[in-house]
Amino acid sequence: MAEETDLAALLGSRLCHDLVSPLGAIGNGIELLSMEGRASPELTLIAEAAENANARLRFFRIAFGSAAGDQRIGRREVVQVLDQYSAGGRLKVDWQIEGDPPRGRVKAAFLALLCLETAMPWGGSVVLRDGPRWQGEGTGRRLRIEPALWEGLAGAAPMPPLEPATVQFALLASAAGGGRRPTVEIGEQRIALRF
Repeated sequence: MAEETDLAALLGSRLCHDLVSPLGAIGNGIELLSMEGRASPELTLIAEAAENANARLRFFRIAFGSAAGDQRIGRREVVQVLDQYSAGGRLKVDWQIEGDPPRGRVKAAFLALLCLETAMPWGGSVVLRDGPRWQGEGTGRRLRIEPALWEGLAGAAPMPPLEPATVQFALLASAAGGGRRPTVEIGEQRIALRF
């Protein structure tokens, strides 16, 4: 399983790396067209889509990319990535972790955020905190819980067959580290995940 996870992380890193340049070129082209006075509603729509794609790509590069070594990610960069990822969306994210954490911990936090996001399709807020075990806490007026995924993540049951939209559950189970499984607390409007 660890070998498959490493392969998946390398694949994620490669895909994100290869997509950065074309998206950057699109952004540069849009900027040049705007400078020439060719602004239009269509160009604005393309610019917003390119910005959104870049934001998601930066987030996915950390969440699904390789986390080998002792590399750290600056707090400022993490907050910027999260702000761009959640801009205009239904989910607000509050990063309450101080300092420059190791890339592997940030990767686990981003995977936890993706897990929490599946439970909050109607929106809400997520707070990410540190401590002996990091915690992601999501709150929303309405939650949609798929018990098999959460039980599989916590090790209370086998992981169910995964789909592309739920792969983060299996990845978080192996990225949490320390040989400990994440723990989950689910309420009517709150879900807490410790990893």
